[in-house]
Amino acid sequence: MENLFLFAIILVNVLFSSKGFNDESFFRKYQFHVGSIRAGEQFRMVTSAFLHVDIMHLAFNMLTLWFFAPVVCSFLGDLSFVLIYFGSLIFGSLLTMLFHKEEYSYSEVGASGAVTGVLYSAILLQPDMMLGIFFIIPIPAYLFGIAYLLYSIYGMKAKNDNIGHTAHFGGAIGGYAITLLKEPMLFEQHTLMVILLAIPIIILFVMAKMGKL
Repeated sequence: MENLFLFAIILVNVLFSSKGFNDESFFRKYQFHVGSIRAGEQFRMVTSAFLHVDIMHLAFNMLTLWFFAPVVCSFLGDLSFVLIYFGSLIFGSLLTMLFHKEEYSYSEVGASGAVTGVLYSAILLQPDMMLGIFFIIPIPAYLFGIAYLLYSIYGMKAKNDNIGHTAHFGGAIGGYAITLLKEPMLFEQHTLMVILLAIPIIILFVMAKMGKL
């Protein structure tokens, strides 16, 4: 069955999130929570990515995944798509822990890190893609990817909303790195894209090194 893994991931997200919508204790038990993770509940770094705040949050992430996963599957195959999805998920959680390890009450949920990794992988593989902002305004995929990560840096610095910007960024790094490891020819085929998409990542770590985040 074509895209069996994609269907399975979406199904698990829907079932797990639906359970969380209706069971607060379940939601609290499996959400990303720094204090609990540091106390030994590392499973939350994975399970939190299958929980969502509400139906709109879930729908947005799954719709984005539905659009971009086929690009990754067609270029790299289904198993590589699964590797990129879960690798990006882990990268997102690890970066979140790195930046928020002293904030014991920090919590978040959502598949955004994994989905952003798939999005970044798709952009690397097919950089001439056009995206429709609000399904109307056309923009090259690579410009969207760069702008999205720059906005994530702003969100990490401003800390004025409840969005998991760090997980998004970590997921993008995961998708970027795993895709290039799987397809090193992209360094030659899409050299400019590889460089451009690396710029926000470099900016992030330079700012972190300088204590600007």
